[in-house]
Amino acid sequence: MAKLYFSYATMNAGKSTLLLQASYNYRERGMRTAILIAAFDDRAGQGRISSRIGLSADAIAFDRADDLYRHIEELNGEGDDRIACVFVDEAQFLTEEQVWQLARVADRMHIPVMAYGLRTDFQGKLFPGSRALLALADELREVRTICHCGRKATMVVRLGADGKVVKEGAQVEIGGNDKYVSYCRRHWDDIMAAD
Repeated sequence: MAKLYFSYATMNAGKSTLLLQASYNYRERGMRTAILIAAFDDRAGQGRISSRIGLSADAIAFDRADDLYRHIEELNGEGDDRIACVFVDEAQFLTEEQVWQLARVADRMHIPVMAYGLRTDFQGKLFPGSRALLALADELREVRTICHCGRKATMVVRLGADGKVVKEGAQVEIGGNDKYVSYCRRHWDDIMAAD
């Protein structure tokens, strides 16, 4: 039985690295995969995923209005051309309906779907895609990283151009190490409470 998996973590935990490694493992065994990423996340280039340690791969860029079930259905072939697994990077950017579409890929097409993304934003609030994945995924996996104190990091802060912590703003702002730092809940709370 195919399942919908959600692997979540803070920034810089290695989610993209895990995704790229898992996709490579399928492909090395002669199996076809489909890798998806939100079109507006162009840090590595349009339709491309890259990890901090230098791994990268081409991906299918999707928009919020795209029907991912139909897209996978069109890409899927027969026999050796069948998609063995669907991977989604930055899954927090999915809409709730797209999460349902991916669940249908697992349930009706019998293709496993592995989604990787953030659970919460810089203000400690769930992303819509993450909320839907937490509700619908068959299996949840936490990818762990650490705070500067050595405790498990579960939160992230956003930094402005001046290097200072940003406490308000749009939920989505694409960036990497230059813009986000992961902390344990205690240190995140200390930072967010400071004036």
